[in-house]
Amino acid sequence: FASLINDVEDRLFAVLPDDTWFYPGHGDDSTLGKERPSLAEWRARGW
Repeated sequence: FASLINDVEDRLFAVLPDDTWFYPGHGDDSTLGKERPSLAEWRARGW
């Protein structure tokens, strides 16, 4: 998990603007800006 979350932060959140939309295969569509505050929680929870 650590490798995956590091890549997500480094390759997506660190380089793309907050208004970037993404369309997951499950759950609701969202933007990086809306999800950015959840990064620490995801890391602490392990997913």
